[in-house]
Amino acid sequence: MVAFLRWAGSIVTGAVNGILKFILAVILIVIVVVLIAMARSDGLPRAMVLTLDLRKEIVDSDPAKFSLGNKPLSMMDIVLGLDTAERDSRVKGIYVRVGSGNLPIARAEEIKSALKKFRASGKFVIVHAQDFEGSGLGDYLAATAGDQIWMQPKSAFYPAGAGGGEIFLKGVFDKIKAQPQIAKRKEYKSAADMYMEAGMTKEDREQLVALLTSWYDVAVADSAKDRKIAVDAMKAAFEASPQFTEDAKERKLIDKIGYDDDALGAALAKAGDGADQVTLAQFLSTKPDNSFGSGPQIALIEAAGEIVNGSAKQGPFGGDAVIAGDDMAKAIREATKDNDIKAIILRVDSPGGSVSASDQILDAVKKAQASGKPVVVSMGYLAASGGYYISLSANKIVAEPGTITGSIGVLTGKVAFGNTLGLIGAKGENVGVGKNALINSSLDPYTPEQWESVNHQADVIYDDFTRKVAAGRKLPLEKVQDVARGRIWSGTDAKERGLVDKLGGFWDAADIAKQLSGIPKGDRVTFKVYPRQKSFFQSIEDFFGLGEEAEAVSNFNALMHAPIAKEAVRAVRAAPRGAIELRATNIPE
Repeated sequence: MVAFLRWAGSIVTGAVNGILKFILAVILIVIVVVLIAMARSDGLPRAMVLTLDLRKEIVDSDPAKFSLGNKPLSMMDIVLGLDTAERDSRVKGIYVRVGSGNLPIARAEEIKSALKKFRASGKFVIVHAQDFEGSGLGDYLAATAGDQIWMQPKSAFYPAGAGGGEIFLKGVFDKIKAQPQIAKRKEYKSAADMYMEAGMTKEDREQLVALLTSWYDVAVADSAKDRKIAVDAMKAAFEASPQFTEDAKERKLIDKIGYDDDALGAALAKAGDGADQVTLAQFLSTKPDNSFGSGPQIALIEAAGEIVNGSAKQGPFGGDAVIAGDDMAKAIREATKDNDIKAIILRVDSPGGSVSASDQILDAVKKAQASGKPVVVSMGYLAASGGYYISLSANKIVAEPGTITGSIGVLTGKVAFGNTLGLIGAKGENVGVGKNALINSSLDPYTPEQWESVNHQADVIYDDFTRKVAAGRKLPLEKVQDVARGRIWSGTDAKERGLVDKLGGFWDAADIAKQLSGIPKGDRVTFKVYPRQKSFFQSIEDFFGLGEEAEAVSNFNALMHAPIAKEAVRAVRAAPRGAIELRATNIPE
C-alpha cells in the first residue's frame, strides 16, 4: 500500500512538475516575445504630430555631440529628419512655430523646401506664430510652406523687406591712436572697412544694395506664389507693416487667428484619434546616428563655421564650431577611401578663414575627384571667401537663391595699439632677433618694407585664388577677375555669373550626386555623415586620454541607448512625482 501511494505520489508530483514547467516555459516565451517586441519598438506613439520650433537661431550643422536636454536641431538635422519622417506612416503631420525673425533668407528657403517635400508625401504642415518679430522676410517665407498659417490675436506682424547696417570704428581708432594696416584685394572686400573707413564705401554700398534687392525679390515672389497672391499685392501687404494679426488675415498673409494650443489642437485633430505630439528631436533620437535613408551610400560631409588650421578640440559636451583643416581633409579622405561611397556631397556654410587650411581642404576635394568620386557642393546660408575656395573644384555647385557666395578676395594685416597704451600711462616694448621677427607685433606698425611685403603677399594669394576659380569653374580668367574683386553675390546673381551651377537646396544637390554616380533617379540612398560623430563616452575618452577604462562605460552607454532601455526610462519618467573673410595672416576679428 505504501509502495502504491509512493507510486501515485510520484505520478502526481511529475504531472504537477510538468504542468509547472509548461507554464514556466509559456511565461518565458511570452517574456521573450515581449522583450523582442520592445527591443524592436522605438517607444513612439502609433499616430503622431511632429513639432518643430524655429524661433531660436539655427546653425547649418552642429559639432555638439551631447546635451543634457534635447540637442538643438541643426539645419541638416531638420532637412534629413523630415525626409525620414516622410517614410514613417505613424507621422501624420508637423506643427511648426515661427516668428522670432532669426531666419536668414537662404535658411528659410532650405526649410521651406524641406517642408514642401514633406507635404508632397501626403502629410500636413500647420504653422503658428505668436507674432512675426523683425522686419526681415525669412520667418514669413518659411511659414508659407504650411497648409495653414496661424497667428495669435492682436499681435504684431512686422515683415516688410530686407535691410541691414554696419558700424565703423575709424573715428574711435583715431582717438585712441590705434593704427590699422590692412591690405584688401580688392575694392569690394569690405570686412576690414570697419577699421579703415569712416563710412560705407560706394563699392560696399553697391554690393549690399544688390544683395538685399535679390533677397527681397526672391522672398516676395516665392511668398506670393505659395499664398496665391499677386506679386504687387504681396509687396503692398508687406509695405503696410507693421500691422496687426487681423490686418494680416485681411490681406491673406495668414489663414487662421488663434493661440498656440488652438493651432496644436487643430493639428492633433487632423492627425486623428489617439494622436500625440512628439518633437522632431525626440523622433530623431530613436534613429541610428550618422546615417539616413537606405540604399547606395553617398557621403555627406558637413563643413560649417570659420576655417582654421589644425584640428578642432572635441570634448564630451561638443566641440568648436569651426571647420578645422586637418579634420575636414581627413573626413574627405576617409570618404574617398570607402569603396561603398558612390559620391560626396560637401555641405558648406562658412564665411572663410585660413588660406592654408582652405587649400588643404580643396586639395582633399580634388583628390577625391581624381579617384573617380564626384563631389557636389550644397551651399547653405553663407559660402564666401574661404567657403567658396573649398567649393570651387566641385563637379557641381548648388546654392539657394539667397545664399551669400563669392567674396573672392583676400584680407591681410593688423592693427597696432602701441600708441594707445600711452593714453593710459602704459608702455609696451618688443625685443626680437631677426629682421622681421616682430612683423606681426600688435604694438608697432609695419615698416615701409614690411608693408610692401604684406601687400605682395595679398597679391600672390589673390592671383592664386582667381586662377583656381578659373580652373575649377572652367571660366576665362578675365571673367573671374571681373566677378571676383572681393565682391559678395546672392546665389541668384552668382549663378548668372558662372560661380554656381544650379539654384536649390540639399535635395537638388543629392539628385545631382546620384546622377553623376550612376544611381537611378528614383532610387533611395543612404547618407553617411562625416566627420563621424562620437558618442558622449568616446568624447570623454578622447578628451581625457582614457583607454580601456572608457570602453566598459561606453558599452554600458550603448546598452542604455537600446530601445528596450529607452522604453524603461520613459516609463520611469512618466511615473507621478512631487561672418570672417579669407585671410592670409592675423587679421583682427
